[in-house]
Amino acid sequence: MSNKIDRTLLALMAVALAALPFVASGYVIYVVNLLMVFVVLALGLHLVIGETGQFALSHAAFYGVGIYTAGLINNLWHPPFFISIIAGGMLAAALGYLIGALALRMRDIYLALSTFAFGEAMQWVFLNWQSVTNGSNGFRISPATLFGYELVSDLKAYPFVVLIAALLLWATIALSRSQLGSAFRAVRESDVAAQAMGVNVNAIKRTAFTLSAAYAGIAGGMYTTFASFIHPESLGFQTTILILTMVVVGGIGSVRGAIAGALAFGLISELLRQALSFQEIIYGVILMGFMMFAPKGLFAGRDARRRAPPPAAPLPAAARSGAGAAKGAQRSAA
Repeated sequence: MSNKIDRTLLALMAVALAALPFVASGYVIYVVNLLMVFVVLALGLHLVIGETGQFALSHAAFYGVGIYTAGLINNLWHPPFFISIIAGGMLAAALGYLIGALALRMRDIYLALSTFAFGEAMQWVFLNWQSVTNGSNGFRISPATLFGYELVSDLKAYPFVVLIAALLLWATIALSRSQLGSAFRAVRESDVAAQAMGVNVNAIKRTAFTLSAAYAGIAGGMYTTFASFIHPESLGFQTTILILTMVVVGGIGSVRGAIAGALAFGLISELLRQALSFQEIIYGVILMGFMMFAPKGLFAGRDARRRAPPPAAPLPAAARSGAGAAKGAQRSAA
């Protein structure tokens, strides 16, 4: 039943996204483009936190790497936009592979602090590498192109952004159902047990960090297809907390939870655009509330119940009476 509901919701979402350009204004299209970027970011963080259980706080840094890489390539050479996006994803993935080495030696709060430090260091790079990022003045991004066709508006970028998000959603679902996804979850439950079952724990952790960073880098490349400006301040800890809140509130370990959290908190962040000083407080309160009272989020519990094995069927009456007679015979023999 749950699979039917998921397929129905996805079909309805696809129809709504297909009809949106004909009925919505430019601002609505921009917001939906941004929501698709948030969906990809949440799916990437879901891989490393929800699937593998590695608490990382460096997602905004990889997102920034994707934005600046794709933006620089667009500005200098104007290749087809998918080349810029792939380049951003690959550079972010390479950094994710290196950061994954931390997961081999650290865990829990120590891993979180180390990845947080990396994220802060990368924001410092974005702010101070003037010759590349233009520092605190912000970075102008040239319009993305596709064989001479310029994506000069949100509407022109919209079908490509939605298509990339759909492809990554399909890839995430396929990965979660694959042998690699099972290895991710085995590591999440217990490193020792996973290793005893023959899982290469070190390789799995590095793979999770690499894929998660690649998703963030691709999301950054997607952003450059419809945005023309980025400032380093928007790539700091607040963005990391926003993405983490999406995954935790939606449900750690749940693909549908990551999507729902991305859509909900993407809209909330847009509504709170005029109250920037209160955003971190609001996200923090929501995050603490869910960690205290609903640590599995909105959808993870349903997924767990769906995956749980059915309860054992009760023994037939004849079998119960036979078992009772056997026990009685054992007592009399004793």
